Formats: sequence, C-alpha cells, structure tokens
Amino acid sequence: MPAQSPLHFIPPSFNPWVLRGVKLVLPTVMQRQGGIASLKTDNIDRLINAYQQFQHGKIRLLLAFRHPSADDPFCLMQLMNRELPRAAQMQGQPLQEPSHFHFVYDRGIPLWAGDWVGWVYARLGGIPILRGKVDLRGLRTAREILTEGRFPLAVAPEGATNGHSEIVSPIEPGLGQLAVWAVEDLCKAGRDQETVVILPIGIRYYYGQGEQGQEAWEAIAQLLTQLEQDSGLNSPPEATANSQSLYPRLYRLAQSLLQRMEDFYRQFYQQPIAPFPDIDILEADTFAERLGALLDVALKVSESSFGIGAKGSIIDRCRRLEQAGWDRIYRDDLKDLSQLSALERGLADRIAEEAQQRLWHMRIVENFVAVTGTYVREKPTPERFGESALLMWDLIAKLKGQSALKRPKLGRRQAHITIGAPISATDIYNQAHQEPASRRASRQAVKTITQTLQSTLQSMATA
Repeated sequence: MPAQSPLHFIPPSFNPWVLRGVKLVLPTVMQRQGGIASLKTDNIDRLINAYQQFQHGKIRLLLAFRHPSADDPFCLMQLMNRELPRAAQMQGQPLQEPSHFHFVYDRGIPLWAGDWVGWVYARLGGIPILRGKVDLRGLRTAREILTEGRFPLAVAPEGATNGHSEIVSPIEPGLGQLAVWAVEDLCKAGRDQETVVILPIGIRYYYGQGEQGQEAWEAIAQLLTQLEQDSGLNSPPEATANSQSLYPRLYRLAQSLLQRMEDFYRQFYQQPIAPFPDIDILEADTFAERLGALLDVALKVSESSFGIGAKGSIIDRCRRLEQAGWDRIYRDDLKDLSQLSALERGLADRIAEEAQQRLWHMRIVENFVAVTGTYVREKPTPERFGESALLMWDLIAKLKGQSALKRPKLGRRQAHITIGAPISATDIYNQAHQEPASRRASRQAVKTITQTLQSTLQSMATA
C-alpha cells in the first residue's frame, strides 16, 4: 500500500432520501449478505416508550447495542426503521417519521469496505471515530449530536465485533463518558428537565430448529471439511452432522491451527514459546492459556516493529497498533503528496507498505479476543459451533490472503433483538455528585455506567 493523504473527518449530513433508499433494499441485503431470514424482538414497548419521550423532549437517548457480528447494523436499521414504527402504530402510539438514529462507527470501515460506505454512513447520520487515539473532532461531534441531534445516538459500547453472540467483550468507557458529558451539557444549558437515558439492546442469532437446524449442522460440517483440507488434515468418514460428531473435528482443527501459529512465531520471529505438548487433545484450560500466550506474542512482534510498549488489555493494544500503522500510512505530516520528490515519495511508500505488513499480526489477534476454549463445550449449539468455525475460517482466509468479505453462510438465521431496561445516566450522575469532589464524582459516574451496562448486556446475551 502506498502512502496516503491524512484521514479526513467525514461529517454527518443526514439525507432522508438516502434513508428511504436504504430502507427499500435493507430486507434484500439482510437475506443475501447476512443470511438473516427474520427478525424477532422482545420488550419493544420499552423502545417505543423511550423513543416517544425523546420525541417529546423529555429525554436524550443513547442506544447501547451489542456488536457480535458485522450484520448487527442491518438488524439495528430494521429495528428502528421498520419494527419500531410498526409496533408503535399497532399499540396506538404512532411516532413522528422517520424513527431513525445517529450512530458512531469505526473510521476504518470505509478503508476496507469502500469509500461509498463512508458516503452512505454520513447521509444516514453516522459519526466516524478513530479508535486508537483521542479523536477530539469525532467525540465533539458525538457529544453535540447526543444533546442536540434530531435522533437518538446509537453506540456499540464493546467498540468492535467479537464473533460471539453470548460473550460480551469488556465495555469501553466511551459511552459512559458521552452520557456524563450530556448530563453536564444539559445542566449548563438550563435543560434540567431532560434526563439522559441509556437503553441496552441485545442482539443474538439463531439457525432455528428442525430442518433449519439440520441445515446449519450440515453447512458447519462442510465448512470444517474445507478448513481441514486447507490445514492439511484428513477429514473423517462422513457421519450424521451433529454436535457429537463435529466437536472432535472442531477441537482438532483449533489445536492444529494453534500449533502451526506457535511454530510460525517460534521459528521465524524467535519468540520463546514452549513446545506444543505431545498429547491428542489439550485440556480447555491449557488451550486457553496457550492461545492467550500466542496472542500476546503476535502483538509483541507488531509492537516491537512500531516501537511501542505492551500496555493494557489485548483490545487496548490492538487499538494502539492500528493507530500506529495508520500514522505511517495516512501521513498528517505530508499534506500534499504530489509535491514530494521521487525519493521522498519512494521512502513514504516504503514506510506505508511496511506498516501494512506489520499490522497483519494485529489483525490475526483481533479475531480471537473473546475465544475461551470452552465456549462450544459448555453449550454445543449450532450457533456456537458456527461462530467458532467462522473465526477459524477468518484466520485461514487471512493466511491465504483472501478477503474477509467472502465469509461463507451457514444457513438461514433469525436475529433476536431484546430491549433491556432503561438506565438513567442522570440518576447515576446525581448520585455520584453527592460527593464534594465533582471531577472525581464524574469519573465514578462513568465507571458505574460502564459496570452497569456490562452486567446488563451479559445477562441479556446468556438469557
């Protein structure tokens, strides 16, 4: 990849005609790209009530949605623009149209999905955020929209997908900070009558029972066969596709990939990884321990090449590495690349190419931040099997140089959205500020909001 101009901010510019166009194609996109045949909602009355209060100027609304999959935005659009107004109309509580939302998205999405995605997101009211540093302009825009925007603001508090419907990644403090800022901004503006409400939204996916469930098992079996072939493993004789026949294959494949990657970093990057134990099947705890060590090694290889230290969680380290790479690819210090000499341009391109290669290690790690080693064994459903097999497909696709956009489908799915009980950020803020030290109290309010949201989303994910 050659050196690029600095990443510019894409300001939100909502366009109702773009929204109408997206609404028209959304059902088709959900079925063809996401394999989502239907959407079910629980407790939608909570969303109706919150949206009505928002439209009547009683609250400012933050939608905190789970983000296990890249298909989640489709489901959220379907929920807010179709299911919500339809349910409100049926209950005799019609909403003002459109019942839309602003949303925060990763500035990196248009880089791999295409510039047209940034164009569409902006006209749907999206706000881009750079994840690896304090993005002042993005945060300032999100803060302004939360208190002044025409629509509620939707944020994925996990920060990124983790590939697991039933495991919630650590909640980042950004949403809590936005909520606290909103409470303070409303107070300064003399709008004390408005409260800031956070509405948790859980998203899970199911392959269904009966024929649809068996369809998923057979697709998982075919995917495992493909992955075994790619990995140089022999596939066992065909048997009925179910959890009993597929679990040994899934675990053997995972163990083989772990061993191959350990050998890779031990041999070519001189990393001190202990030799793989000579046993048929690793215990789950041992597998998780060795996987954690491998992820740490992969990040250290990338960190050492960028000259940054290993600090914080795996997710924190991935964010810093991504930004370090972008700083070398999208050059803020080179405003006009056309004015560079041939020598300067050659050096800039060289740095950018090396940065892109070094980020490869971090991209490998991103796929496995939520892998426990016991996820499938604890609950051997087709959903958990499918999620785990697809994560291994992601790894092998990266090793083969394939695009992650060509991820296989494992059958028709139902998206299940659950609306959680509203969380009053204003009440949490006021309770924390009963203490005299206001700055310290604000930090405590952010912490309490984050902890409350973590437990709420996790309970919804496993209900």
